[in-house]
Amino acid sequence: MNSNTGGEGDIRKNMIEAGLVDCMVSLPAQLFYNTMIPACLWFLSKDKTNSGFRNRSNEILFIDARKLGTMINRRNKDLTDDDIKQIADTYHAWRNIDNSKYADIAGFCRSATLDEVRQSNYVLMPGRYVGTEEEEADLVPFEEKMKTLTTKLGEQFKQAEVLEKAIRENLKSIGYEF
Repeated sequence: MNSNTGGEGDIRKNMIEAGLVDCMVSLPAQLFYNTMIPACLWFLSKDKTNSGFRNRSNEILFIDARKLGTMINRRNKDLTDDDIKQIADTYHAWRNIDNSKYADIAGFCRSATLDEVRQSNYVLMPGRYVGTEEEEADLVPFEEKMKTLTTKLGEQFKQAEVLEKAIRENLKSIGYEF
């Protein structure tokens, strides 16, 4: 998606300029049992001008689905039906003639023009185009937040003293004192 070794950059550039790349979907890591690295789906189209859908000849849809999925054990992740539906619905909404249901979502999807892809040296990594999701602003003043946190920390220190005393007494009762 971004390598230029072995002519990969030229191949990618030629595929983009030929109008073959329709959509790129970055998948989360740990989806496959034989590798921990993330994979990427390439949606290719020979004719982005019609084919029963809207003209997408100057666009590529980028979907960053790396945050989706659920851990099924300590090594592997699984995409839920809802995750797959979210990806599919996003692509279909973007591709359809009436694409009024599609909207760029910061951190998840973005429709980029070919000029933007050219300016990025034909790199096809969705994370580069979708950006990051907006964080909610923390509206609690610093002084108030610090007062709350230090009060809670003080309570935890008191609990730690009680637990330490109980542990020492239990150890003493079975003959282990320090």
